[in-house]
Amino acid sequence: MNKILVTGADGFIGSHLTEALVRQGYNVRAFSLYNSFNSWGWLDKCAQDVNGDFEVFTGDIRDPHGVKEAMKGCDVVLHLAALIAIPYSYHSPDTYVDTNIKGTLNVLQAAREHGVKRVVHTSTSEVYGTARFVPITEEHPLQGQSPYSATKIAADQLAYSFFASFSLPVVIARPFNTYGPRQSARAVIPTIITQIANGKRQIKLGAVSPTRDFNYVQDTVAGFIAAMNSDQGLGEVVNFGSNFEISIGDTVQLIAEVMNTEIEIITDQDRLRPANSEVERLWADNSKARQLFGWQPSYGGREGFKRGLAETAEWFLNPANLDSYKSDIYNL
Repeated sequence: MNKILVTGADGFIGSHLTEALVRQGYNVRAFSLYNSFNSWGWLDKCAQDVNGDFEVFTGDIRDPHGVKEAMKGCDVVLHLAALIAIPYSYHSPDTYVDTNIKGTLNVLQAAREHGVKRVVHTSTSEVYGTARFVPITEEHPLQGQSPYSATKIAADQLAYSFFASFSLPVVIARPFNTYGPRQSARAVIPTIITQIANGKRQIKLGAVSPTRDFNYVQDTVAGFIAAMNSDQGLGEVVNFGSNFEISIGDTVQLIAEVMNTEIEIITDQDRLRPANSEVERLWADNSKARQLFGWQPSYGGREGFKRGLAETAEWFLNPANLDSYKSDIYNL
């Protein structure tokens, strides 16, 4: 592999993935969203041992010409660029269609034209909706319970269609709820940690009964790299989850335990999803990832989750990191 293009490299998972690839000796081109501030997102604060050791291409995934230019000379594409906030998708769904569906189409078209050897497309566990059976295998029905998840279902199907129609070597990686350092405060774990870190003991949250399968970011990154390096999985959807289910309420208590504090949960009506849009249960069957790619979570089970939460909290407690978050407002 001469060069790897990572779209969404400026984001939470993408920045960790970029760092991991550079550390493993890969030649990385990081696709970052163009802006007039010349900000590269989290890549501006990447680890010192990789700083300057990757190429940055600024553009917009919604523009087919820029995507095609960014992909020149690349052998592999790891496609992570997407809009992911569910509440924001309620009032701005058009942007999700443009970014998640048309952006993915741009990546697939460019990869086909450039003869890319492997495309790893990022899906999400949200495409399953509320679990009809657990643990959730890749054969579970798809349910678009939010505009966000609907656009990801469409993007996944586009990716598969390019495999079926044009033999484009695509793998569809489906991470369950990834968490860790740098995650946006629109996600539940940073929401809890940042409120506690700023001295709050009454923690504002939405629904606490839904369950999730949380995947530490280093495990998700390892999944992408395993999918990239394998000769298996073409045209396949593969779950990457910890195979451990926990409620949001129990997650709050576990974070409080890790951070040595006592808290009270306050229900904030603004943070509640519409009843039919809330995904009540997610729990991954990760056996396919184990069989195809030899991947397994290093932070699995309750103890692994607790260890990942401790590492995440430690990062957020660094004042230089915490100052980047507005914990006193609700982040869509």
